[in-house]
Amino acid sequence: MNDTPGWASPGSAPSDGHEPGTSEPADQQGRQPDGQGVKWSKDQPPAGQWSAPTGAQVPGQAQPPSAGQGWGGTPPTGPAGGWGAGQGGYGGPGDPGPYGGGWGGPPPAAKPGVIPLRPLGVGEILDGAVSTMRTHWRTVLGISLTVAVVTQVVVILLQGLVLDDASRTMDLDDPNASSQEVFRAMGNALLGLGAVSLIALIGTVVATALLTTVTSRAVLGKPVTTGEAWRDARPQLPKLFGLILLLLAIVFGLVLIGAVPGIIVAVSGWGDAGAALIGLGCLAGAALALWLMIRFSLASPTLMLEKQGIGTSMRRSAKLVRGSWWRVFGIQLLATIIANLVSSLVVLPFSVIGALAADGGFVSLLDETSGLGWTFLIVSGIGSVIGSMITFPITAGVTVLLYVDQRIRREGLDLELARAAGVQGYGAEAGAGG
Repeated sequence: MNDTPGWASPGSAPSDGHEPGTSEPADQQGRQPDGQGVKWSKDQPPAGQWSAPTGAQVPGQAQPPSAGQGWGGTPPTGPAGGWGAGQGGYGGPGDPGPYGGGWGGPPPAAKPGVIPLRPLGVGEILDGAVSTMRTHWRTVLGISLTVAVVTQVVVILLQGLVLDDASRTMDLDDPNASSQEVFRAMGNALLGLGAVSLIALIGTVVATALLTTVTSRAVLGKPVTTGEAWRDARPQLPKLFGLILLLLAIVFGLVLIGAVPGIIVAVSGWGDAGAALIGLGCLAGAALALWLMIRFSLASPTLMLEKQGIGTSMRRSAKLVRGSWWRVFGIQLLATIIANLVSSLVVLPFSVIGALAADGGFVSLLDETSGLGWTFLIVSGIGSVIGSMITFPITAGVTVLLYVDQRIRREGLDLELARAAGVQGYGAEAGAGG
């Protein structure tokens, strides 16, 4: 059972034969008088009292004729000899109608929040993520700034106090170092990289959880505070950590399994062949891991918004992505490139300033016998915080909106969202027929 307000329960199916968010034109809903091709309702308002609409049309409601073409008056005659005579009725082929577009297409979808409630295009998904950040900037930037500052402070302290010992990795570049020294240096380097990555992962998970709640409310056009986002996300955080760690274990496990045959060949004495086989195996494992990561990429919003467990969320993600793998991959790749490009443009100037302000300038950074220095770590860390404030909302927003888009396409989620947002009359025909 889904307890998130306004979201359809998992596995719900769209209404058969009905496109969510659209309504049947009014000229197909009434009876057909006098054998003509136009079908008007039997309940007619007085003639000449309706004027041409000038504002946005309410979803599911047809537009009335303009003034002077009253519902009960005599229809004016035109070049074709009446209301669509010889054209198949009002708005028939070749007749644009008095509003320029006739009845040829569905009414515009409702848009209570940052996206229209219909299947989304790539630009609308990206625009929705940016609109969420712009509309709810206090909450979004507050969450991103808080998480980025905390994680970056921990990373700076770790790098400055523990990982800045150059002697821990100098043996990697020493041709006279023994194999034991090289392996110890490799272990130190991997340990430092793993510690920094783990801290960054924790920050990303927390930011994603909180921003998922914000984006889901932004779809409904409803504001949310940081406290509300935290209260809503907190019960699911342990499961989200478990999901992320499981996905990471799958990635590293597949790459390691792919390298095992090459390692066996190398140990058997075929060094060159073993090295080539290790490379091919790792590449094959990475390709399979990428396929699975995209397949499970919607598990995070599923877990947060549907309040599901880890296994159920992964199965739901696989179901939603099935048949749309390349589309989901392309959109997420594009969002990642944009976010990283913007972040790099922000971080680079701070890194340059930090290098210039450090003792010895750029030369000290190239010297393997000296550490990075506190000045460089702090200044570049400020740039990393600002970059994270931009990347967190974009990546989290795109993932959530992809989840919403796939559920709209497959499960008619737009009807539930419209009802939750208080859109009047949206999907009334579907509800009556279902």
